[in-house]
Amino acid sequence: SFTYICLFFVSDCHEANYIVGCFFNGTTQISLDLDGDLCLYADFENDDVALTLPPFFYVNTSQFPHLYRNALRAKKACLGAQSFIKLLKLPEVTAPEVKDPPESILYPAEEVLLEVENSLVCFVNHFYPPVITVTWTKNNRLVSEGVSTSTYISNDDQTFHCFSTLTFTPEDGDVYSCTVEHPALEEPKTQSWNVDLKRHQDLALDLYCGVGLTVALLGVAIGTFLIIKGRYGH
Repeated sequence: SFTYICLFFVSDCHEANYIVGCFFNGTTQISLDLDGDLCLYADFENDDVALTLPPFFYVNTSQFPHLYRNALRAKKACLGAQSFIKLLKLPEVTAPEVKDPPESILYPAEEVLLEVENSLVCFVNHFYPPVITVTWTKNNRLVSEGVSTSTYISNDDQTFHCFSTLTFTPEDGDVYSCTVEHPALEEPKTQSWNVDLKRHQDLALDLYCGVGLTVALLGVAIGTFLIIKGRYGH
């Protein structure tokens, strides 16, 4: 189930969805998204609300205890509904099993600088059913510290997507990988990313030179226009 709210800011309308997912395996997932972007979800394992907002948008969830209390109420309602359905003992209807394999990409959240803490984001999209496992490695060794994975977020085509994030400190030459496992995959899918400071510096230099050239050409064009206007404008 979900609650739709239309928020008006000046002349724009933004769509906020509060989603409560009750699954027959006994699990409950609760999330809030704004215009399709996940803002927060209930982390029942850690008894808290997990935020997925950008780092510069800091919110102290302890100041809003009602968020997690409401999530617990929704979870309790889910469990009650599941128990009621089991009591009905409705005949099971076997439907054809649909499976959609996930797509995944791996990218840094911010500009990569050596010895400066950053985050790697493994974005997993277009998968069904909403059951997935994401594991991380650093130089072929499993990593669990600094890893967080969002709840499953529904797409318009009835598939799901999620984010798995690894907090890390870049060191030149390190290789990071995220591996995705899903029932629709014949074998796990792995995406890798390596810390190559020279490559990132070259990209930044190319961008800087491109912007400089654009500004220079714009200056020449404006100068030429003013000269012609001054000569023939009178």
